[in-house]
Amino acid sequence: MKRKKRAFTLLEIMISILIITLITGAIGYNMRGTLEKGKVFRTEQGKQQLYDLLQLCVAEGQTVENVVKEPGKFLEKLGLAKDPAKLMVDGWGNKFDIQIIDNDFDIKSAGLENYKKNQG
Repeated sequence: MKRKKRAFTLLEIMISILIITLITGAIGYNMRGTLEKGKVFRTEQGKQQLYDLLQLCVAEGQTVENVVKEPGKFLEKLGLAKDPAKLMVDGWGNKFDIQIIDNDFDIKSAGLENYKKNQG
């Protein structure tokens, strides 16, 4: 007894493509929020790590003013950061803004401030 091979109809193929497209769209939409949260986390952790390393530079005898002028140079001298240039940027790829307030470091990220402003 011969069996006839059944092929997919055009309608079945189109419905399959529609379902795959909807699932991909939903995943992509959810990933966008997750990626933004990842950038926020990376920025907050980077700020804290940068602050700690800059404090170590000051503890080794450097002045706060000198460290703020050339933080990359002092981070390289310290030798504790794996990649000082990468540590100097936030999750969005912007350089951290390092300032002095009351003889202490104030590290700001434009990307993080924009994210928080847009989130309300």
